[in-house]
Amino acid sequence: MTSAAPDASPLPLSALLSAALVAFTIEFDNAAELAIPNRTTDHAHAPPSGGVWLVSMAMWLNCMRYVGDEPVTLGEVARLARARTNLDGMRRWGYVTVDPGPGDPSYKARRDTLVLRATKRGLRARAVWEPLTATIEQHWRDRFGAAEIDGLRAALQQLAASLGPWLPDCLPILGYGLYSRGGGPREDRYRDAAAAYEQDAERHEDEDVSALALPWLLARVLLALAIEYERESRIALAIAANLLRVLDERGVRLRDLPRLTGVSKEALAMATGFTGRADVTSIEADPDGGRWKVVRLTPKGRVSRDLYADRLASLEERWRQRFGGDTLAGLRASLERLAGSGGPGSPLFAGLEPGPQNWRADVRPPQTLPHFPMVLHRGGYPDGS
Repeated sequence: MTSAAPDASPLPLSALLSAALVAFTIEFDNAAELAIPNRTTDHAHAPPSGGVWLVSMAMWLNCMRYVGDEPVTLGEVARLARARTNLDGMRRWGYVTVDPGPGDPSYKARRDTLVLRATKRGLRARAVWEPLTATIEQHWRDRFGAAEIDGLRAALQQLAASLGPWLPDCLPILGYGLYSRGGGPREDRYRDAAAAYEQDAERHEDEDVSALALPWLLARVLLALAIEYERESRIALAIAANLLRVLDERGVRLRDLPRLTGVSKEALAMATGFTGRADVTSIEADPDGGRWKVVRLTPKGRVSRDLYADRLASLEERWRQRFGGDTLAGLRASLERLAGSGGPGSPLFAGLEPGPQNWRADVRPPQTLPHFPMVLHRGGYPDGS
């Protein structure tokens, strides 16, 4: 049984983008938590009632950014966000009301026509979230230097302008298989959207990428990479980058995976469930006789892990040719200065220390940042918490 020695090679571009986006999101979430009356499971500092169930920045971007005290349909929210939200969660967690309600037959039959309004608690959360992106971005400018952040933004803006405005400002909620582009290899929910926006030249010209916030730029570029990667892979980038990357055929203890990946045990359970059924990994007794279960790669899994690195290298080379070597080199250099190795020595970790009132103060601090965000239905946290 092994414990996956750290890889000293440069991080893939997707991992660098992920580290920056995850770090920004955690800072955003920590600040929002202190200002929004909320409740969470087993968190000693949370009020017993009167607050919303705490969620992450993704749920602001895929839902509450577009839901206020005026009625809006679920279909319109999805069109504006260019992403689907967890409607049942946002209703149950106290952010929105839905008309008709869950007891009405049309609640599930005609989802896009459902009418949403923000609750009073949802409006309070909106008021906190709305200015917070700019606040955290200013913190980054103060911490890393205005020139550094301006350079990063410039490189991201060049790519975002080339990719087009069909991409959402956040990563999608991952479902079965953890695919960014839809429900599996045969489904690509973004292909039609991209084609529609390409045909609408006037809409394409209207978008000012310079007005996009830093995390939105990071999310768009990272999602475009993931979509292109998954068009060539039956294993989602979220699974390959986080789980397969740290495994070998000998086996890694199941309990060590959150530390090695920066991903929650719940997200890893989804990943190993899928890879186990696909005969990519297996969970077995420790071959050295230890009492902990180990996860190991099957022969098929070893091939998938090796293809992950090869595909990312090939994809990054194609992007260099498509978007320009200087643009990609500038983006990589900026991200490498911020992310480093993605571990505790990374400059990004300087902003991740939670306050004593944050729920993250009660859990083990991360040893690395995810190589791809695990945005789940549980609340949209970037590490699957």
